[in-house]
Amino acid sequence: MDFISKITVVPKIPEKIYGIKELSENMWWTWNYKAQQLFENIDKELWHSTQRNPITFLKRVEQKKLNNAAEDLKFNELYQEVMKEFSDYMNESSNTWFRKTHSTFKEGEIAYFCMEYGLHESFPMYSGGLGVLAGDHLKSASDLGIPLIAIGLLYQKGYFIQKLNSEGWQESIYLDYDFSDFPITPAKDNSGDEIYVDIDLLGKKLFAKVWQVKVGRVNLYLLDTNLMQNEPEDREITSTLYGGDIEMRIKQEILIGIGGVKAVRKLGYNPSVWHMNEGHAAFLGLERIRELVQEHGLTFEEAIEAVRAGNVFTTHTPVPAGNDVFSISLIDKYFGDFWPKLGAARQDFLNLGLEKRQSSEELFSMTILALKLSGRSNGVSKLHGEVSRKLWNHVWPGIESLEVPINYVTNGVHINTWLNPKLQEFLKEYLGTDWMSKIDDPELWEKIDNIPDTELWKTHQQLKKELIEYIRNSIKAQRMRHGETVEQLEEVNQIGDEKALTIGFARRFATYKRADLIFSDEERLKKILNDPDKPVQLIFAGKAHPADKPGQELIKKLYEYSRKPEFQNKVIILENYDMDMARHLVSGVDIWLNNPRRPREASGTSGEKAGMNGAINFSVLDGWWVEGYNGKNGWAIGDNRDYEDLKLQDKIDSVSIYNQLEKQIVPMYYEKEEDNISKEWISRMKESIKSVTSFFNTSRMLKEYTQKLYMPALEQYIRFSNNDFKLAKEFAGWVKLLKENWDSIKIHVKLDQDLTGVKNAEEEVGVKAEIYLPGIGPDSILPEVVFAKLKDGKIVNIRRYDMKLIKEVQKDTYQYSVKFKIEDRGEYGINVRVTPNNPLMPHKNYLMGLVKYPQ
Repeated sequence: MDFISKITVVPKIPEKIYGIKELSENMWWTWNYKAQQLFENIDKELWHSTQRNPITFLKRVEQKKLNNAAEDLKFNELYQEVMKEFSDYMNESSNTWFRKTHSTFKEGEIAYFCMEYGLHESFPMYSGGLGVLAGDHLKSASDLGIPLIAIGLLYQKGYFIQKLNSEGWQESIYLDYDFSDFPITPAKDNSGDEIYVDIDLLGKKLFAKVWQVKVGRVNLYLLDTNLMQNEPEDREITSTLYGGDIEMRIKQEILIGIGGVKAVRKLGYNPSVWHMNEGHAAFLGLERIRELVQEHGLTFEEAIEAVRAGNVFTTHTPVPAGNDVFSISLIDKYFGDFWPKLGAARQDFLNLGLEKRQSSEELFSMTILALKLSGRSNGVSKLHGEVSRKLWNHVWPGIESLEVPINYVTNGVHINTWLNPKLQEFLKEYLGTDWMSKIDDPELWEKIDNIPDTELWKTHQQLKKELIEYIRNSIKAQRMRHGETVEQLEEVNQIGDEKALTIGFARRFATYKRADLIFSDEERLKKILNDPDKPVQLIFAGKAHPADKPGQELIKKLYEYSRKPEFQNKVIILENYDMDMARHLVSGVDIWLNNPRRPREASGTSGEKAGMNGAINFSVLDGWWVEGYNGKNGWAIGDNRDYEDLKLQDKIDSVSIYNQLEKQIVPMYYEKEEDNISKEWISRMKESIKSVTSFFNTSRMLKEYTQKLYMPALEQYIRFSNNDFKLAKEFAGWVKLLKENWDSIKIHVKLDQDLTGVKNAEEEVGVKAEIYLPGIGPDSILPEVVFAKLKDGKIVNIRRYDMKLIKEVQKDTYQYSVKFKIEDRGEYGINVRVTPNNPLMPHKNYLMGLVKYPQ
């Protein structure tokens, strides 16, 4: 039949419950399980088949079911409760932690830039840990009332969907998404017009549309180049997350950095703090310099100081290979017409990111660019801070790695997102309904010990049962796709044993994470898994980057193990690891296994999610677990040291895994008493919940970012930008004076006594020095004695003693002295040095490379 026209009919939401449309458009629902329950109660099957996406759900739900819900008394009670909670949340901006803590704050948002955001599996703009952390960052910023806006890219195909074929090879499938199925709307200016930005790219204009996502009280803005105004190859810039070649990567990073700043301006914001979450967005610093040079008349050097004052940088990568670098020829190609806009010479521009490799090759490093244009930088765990200081020590020549000014803020996770709803209700019963608002209170966590063991175990077993059901459904769908026989499909019901000790391993399949380490001794593992009285099962999940062949081979290897007769139904590998699968795993397993090669795990957050759900961590002492492990809340694999011999490290760690499984973990789990539970196991579960939830959460993390990084950066930027950037100009002039005269400084040291040989502890040492300071003067420098404790010839600790000015002995030559005591036994090294000194510097070693020692 021919039709004169076609129309699309969507359900009409009854006025009585019309608020669910507003709920669907704000990601607040993703961390409020009662809001999710509203949609599920309308049509449970449809809710899950739409990947729990309320936008598509409301397009496809039957009108009859909406009408029935509107008239249902229980539904309306829940609806009223959720809508009141949502309204109160969105309108309580004056009563948040931030407003209470920083009541004098008036202006200058925090602009947060990241390449990916993991807010929910139904909005697939993330690949893994970095994106999920960024999503949790936004959620806690909203909860705490921090005035933060976020910038990213909107990917037409997102990240890939993983399918495992019948041989176990990963297949990477990209879908073209319909943006109308996402909780996004075009961003608009004050006149109501949609916002577009354009940037110069290789002699032409690249246009991007700006979209808005509401994340509670925080706005996330995403740039999209899939526009008719752009040439076909430029529309592909926002096609896939981390896709394409190196030129696609630099285009994406130009877009988020330079285009992101332009979007912030068009949106009407004037941030005082700009936070780069990883180095991908470091080009934002260049665009901010351009603004100040072209629009405010600052010099290149003055603009750098003003920009650096308000920039914060977080590095997540503990190995050089994980940091983005571009060839100098590629930088010339894309920025050859940019540095003249900064009033900069080519070499001065390149020096901002220049990295010289041992091969004498010169590259442009996004991490170095971010470090050099940020007044404050941090790693994401205590150990990662130490690793980062060593890794980037060369950016600060003249100082030891211990002194490199890269701080740390240990990652956390968003409790409401990752703590299973059943456990949330369970904890309300024993900790009080307002327990989440008291997570900083140590007394709150003592109440965990009062929870009846049987009740906690019963709740955990229920979650484990749900995980087993989830696993069976997932594997059944996979095998049906492979065309397996009815008999093979029947076997799926035998996969997963609710009574067996269940170990989970789920993360990105990079080789350093050693997913196959537990298979190092197959015979030994076989005995552990197949003990009829004490069975154990392993569950694996994770994606490998489409270009990571070794990672894909690891997945295939595990798949082959899972189909071996001796490991059948004991080793389980799931496909398409996403946030939904992660929630099931972290709340349903008994043990969370993590065995990366230390110290290559910057932080890791999956173990934090598992720990707060009562799973017990069994992990290498790397990343967050170095801080989290207390001897009572889990087990440590290997020891607290690094290895140069990787084979030896693998051997030691694998033996540690087997020994602890055989001698401690498995026996403890199965030491059931009269109530059929292991008291010692429950004790560790409680300690895990207590120790992990109370500290490794994004509420604590965001408070640390605010107090240690955001507010100090904001205050310095305001000082530097006031009165037409008066202090920034003065500071840049002072730095220029230092650099012009620094090489002429001469230091002559005089010791009160001979410091060679053996000295007694608590003996006083006197040091004098005459320092020649041509054109600089004593007010601009800090002379100090560096007293370094040595172990095996390496510096393990440094004490600094400021030297006092005694007198000017002749023109431009000044005498300094200091006395101090040697506090403890040991081997020490001593030296004198001069560093810059200015009250406007936010921290010592703020100025890179300006350190002078005696010659």
